[in-house]
Amino acid sequence: MRLPATPAMSAAPALGYQTSVQDPKFPLFQSFQPAVASPLAGRTIPVARYSDIVLRDKEVVLTFDDGPMPGKTHKILEALSDHGVSATFLMVGQMAKAYPKIAQEVAEAGHTIGTHTYRHANLRTMSEASAMAEIRKGAMSVAEALEPIGRRPAPFFRFPYLADTQRLRHDLASEGIVAIDVDIDSKDYFRDAPATVRERTLRTLAKHGRGIILMHDIQARTAAMLPGFLADLEKRGYKVVRLVPADEAPQIAGL
Repeated sequence: MRLPATPAMSAAPALGYQTSVQDPKFPLFQSFQPAVASPLAGRTIPVARYSDIVLRDKEVVLTFDDGPMPGKTHKILEALSDHGVSATFLMVGQMAKAYPKIAQEVAEAGHTIGTHTYRHANLRTMSEASAMAEIRKGAMSVAEALEPIGRRPAPFFRFPYLADTQRLRHDLASEGIVAIDVDIDSKDYFRDAPATVRERTLRTLAKHGRGIILMHDIQARTAAMLPGFLADLEKRGYKVVRLVPADEAPQIAGL
């Protein structure tokens, strides 16, 4: 459900999430149909606002920022497919512009795609107008990458460096955009061995018991550790939850 637009909001350039919003030829996503039946696969949560993401004990959401990236994103898609689970990819606009085919592969695999600005800027250091322009440019670039296959990004956004402001959060919410936060930071951007990233993430997750996990599909160490990490989640009884926009959730079979 979107908040009603004010006149000022209506005058603003449309975010890429809003492209062809009334056109059934441009759904947000296709239904996720895993290649294998997996005990790791959990439920789907329709999300209209961040408070909708209420996770039960041993439920996780897998999120990948900063891509898409040749090779690395492909390996992550393969690991997710092998384990029959879905993820949310928060894509940087310039990366989607550079590698549109990979962005399309992510969408065609049934994963949810959100956005992450155009150039991974620290929005906290910018004026409100410049920050919103950066967010809009990123959203439109991801939308343009997906348009050839009749897809568009979900209205999900993550702040680069998790550097938000209350004003920007309000601006996004007023346009129906959900800022996706983080509970477990894998810190896969540190120059650690894949096994170190895997073990650290599992330890942090064990302390929380559930949560949204932050990873990056531009990191080779993440692609390397992911198959083992997913196997560990399964052994420990976790479920991977899928996030989808609430306004299109009824179109998903079985929801």
